[in-house]
This record gives sequence, structure tokens and C-alpha cells, in this order.
Amino acid sequence: MDILQKPLMQRADQLAHAVYNTLPSFPSEEKFGLVSQIRRAVISIPSNIIEGYARTKSGTFVYHLEVAYGSLMELKYQLFFSCKRGYISPKEYETCWKLMDEVGRMLWKSIDTMKSK
Repeated sequence: MDILQKPLMQRADQLAHAVYNTLPSFPSEEKFGLVSQIRRAVISIPSNIIEGYARTKSGTFVYHLEVAYGSLMELKYQLFFSCKRGYISPKEYETCWKLMDEVGRMLWKSIDTMKSK
């Protein structure tokens, strides 16, 4: 099966699009600060899943899944902060939070499964 068709990758892609959809509402002074950080964090998640999948060693795949999980944790705080500052609406935050929670559970399950092999 193509990596892009796997449920984890599909959810990570949905998350990236959902987060990108919130970015136009940020103030212009955040363009090179918080917005840049959010973009890097959210795109790092599916990018690391794909990079790890492309590697042939399972340990390398686990490493990249862990990096993706770390990026997800960064993103969780960045969006929490953004909502508190009024840069995104509570509804946008909730939509993204649900996806972040789902991706996080899927990543953690994948990491746990790979480590137990």
C-alpha cells in the first residue's frame, strides 16, 4: 500500500491542511515568528512519517516517527498559545485539537508496535 493511503498519513495530511487554513487570521507581525514556527512543526509531521517509511531499517522508521511526535507536541502548544492570543478561534482550535489528538494516538501506537518487534 502506498504510504499516502495509510490512515496515519491521511490524518497527518488533514491536520496539515486544517492548520494551514488557520494561518491567514494571524497578525502580520507573526508572519516570520509564530506562523513560521507553526508551518515548520505541522509540515514536519507528515514529512517525517514519509521519510521514515522510505528508510529500510525499522529503527530509523521509529526515529522519524518519534521526531514527528515531537513536532506534534510543539504544534499542540503553539496552537494553544495562538488560541489564547485570539489568533485562531476556539472552533478552529477544537478542530485542530481533535486531529492532533488522533494523529498523536496513531503515532504513539505505531512507535510502540515497532519498538516491540
